[in-house]
Amino acid sequence: MKINNLPSVFSLVFFIVMSHNICIAQKLASGPQVLTFFSSADDTEQPYGLYIPKNYDPVKKYPLVMMLHGAGSNHRLELRRVFGKSNAGDETDVEASRYFPEWENVDFIVATPLARGTAGYQGIPEQDVYDVLADVKKRFNIDENRTYLTGLSMGGGGTLWIGLTRPDIWAAIAPVCAAPPAGTIDLAGNSSNYPVHFFHGDKDPVVPVESTRNWVAKMQDLGVEVTYKEFVDVKHDSWVNAYDDEFIFGWFNQVRNPFPNEVKFSSKFYKYNKAYWVQFDKMKSGVLSDITASFKRSNTLEIKTKNLDGFTLILKGHAKFISNQPVIFTIDGAALSNKVDSTISFVKKGASWIINKEAATNIVEKKKGAEGPIFDAFSSRHIYVYGTADNPSAEELKKRLDIANEAASWSVYRGPFLGRVMFFPRVLSDKEVRASDFETCNLILFGTKETNAVISKYADKLPVHLNPATKDYGLLYVFSVDKHYVTISSGLPWWTGVVDQGFPFVPATHRGLSEFKDLLFFKDSSKNIVTDGYFTQEWKLPESLLTPLTKSGVITFSK
Repeated sequence: MKINNLPSVFSLVFFIVMSHNICIAQKLASGPQVLTFFSSADDTEQPYGLYIPKNYDPVKKYPLVMMLHGAGSNHRLELRRVFGKSNAGDETDVEASRYFPEWENVDFIVATPLARGTAGYQGIPEQDVYDVLADVKKRFNIDENRTYLTGLSMGGGGTLWIGLTRPDIWAAIAPVCAAPPAGTIDLAGNSSNYPVHFFHGDKDPVVPVESTRNWVAKMQDLGVEVTYKEFVDVKHDSWVNAYDDEFIFGWFNQVRNPFPNEVKFSSKFYKYNKAYWVQFDKMKSGVLSDITASFKRSNTLEIKTKNLDGFTLILKGHAKFISNQPVIFTIDGAALSNKVDSTISFVKKGASWIINKEAATNIVEKKKGAEGPIFDAFSSRHIYVYGTADNPSAEELKKRLDIANEAASWSVYRGPFLGRVMFFPRVLSDKEVRASDFETCNLILFGTKETNAVISKYADKLPVHLNPATKDYGLLYVFSVDKHYVTISSGLPWWTGVVDQGFPFVPATHRGLSEFKDLLFFKDSSKNIVTDGYFTQEWKLPESLLTPLTKSGVITFSK
């Protein structure tokens, strides 16, 4: 190729390089502010609070603190709270949210998700936390080995849930007067490779201090590095003391080890199937699976498992792994040896472990992104679809639309403290669902195959159907179809008979979703359960579900 104008070419290259640098350079002012990210869950811009230290240097890697707010709070207030800035005088939270006071500079980047207001930290708000984390990493030079998590009350519970389900992200966590989701304490051992600092007031009337004391005792028994500060005569505002004088930034000085010598990990879901260099491949639905994997010396590992049928070790990068050399594995007392390039997988055959050399197949089975339970269909992008296939009367059509709207109304007003859940999914009729919806959304389908054209579309793939004339039963289940979830709600809606009580992090309509299994079948009220349970690993009905469904006389089964 002949170049006639070399200076012009150099100018063009220089322009391209400089344009790229301008694109990635951080141009925001230092200090507290609010940014947004685009959420694919409901096609909205979601805000988050952000602190940028003075004299930010884009070449330098910065530690990051993720701060999770409590019930009735927001991203703006939490950016104040984590710096120890309480409300002034008799100032309300509403008034305090309107501005950021001056505070001392710290050499950290801090991000505070809104997490949809008061909705807990599972499902959509949980995904928001990770979306904020990704957005901050895209904008700034973040040290992934110095990334920390803290939060108060509901956010303290979120700190435990998020910190323990994906422990290899964090260098340390600090829950304050934490109210975690049910079952979170079963994962306490997952914190074995980072320190935990608890805070609580001994007179807390909202979240009893005994809860944190139990957490601390359990972690101490498990050998976790745990610190606890209990404040005397302090009620449900222990964060004032915990974050006072920017204390947390001094404590957050730990460095994550991405390749610890020992990994202890527990999980019930493929959604959370990896920690450090260990990955779960085959689990039992709804049962806690455990592993302890330890390097005893170079290329020698001891592994103990419970309720686990398959796992992979990703060893490349570990200081005690020598590639393409024999590695000795002792798994549940039995010895195996094999050369390993970078990863190796094991599968259980009967009572014995063998090296899994089989390539992945197209067999339909539960896996990450296709495992249930019911709440998983509501935890990412989804739409609510009511039926028109049987040409209902205007009165019946309105009834169906009202049910779908009630299911989609996450943003119902709950008073001045709790406010609204800022999540806005779509409601469509079966004839309005577009090809892009089938490709990108989980489908929450109301009615039966006779009344809803989308249910009819999948009828042969779905395992069970409620007879359309049934009036006093409700059937709710999740199923994996075409790389997305289909959730069927036939007969009575799942919230029938629900009492509005407990921690009101979500509206009553949605309160039970996170506790449902793969299938719920009830009569008259969702509290009167005929049967509930999980599909098998192959998405089949187990006998424990099949028998009561058959005996009811109102269920038909696909061939």
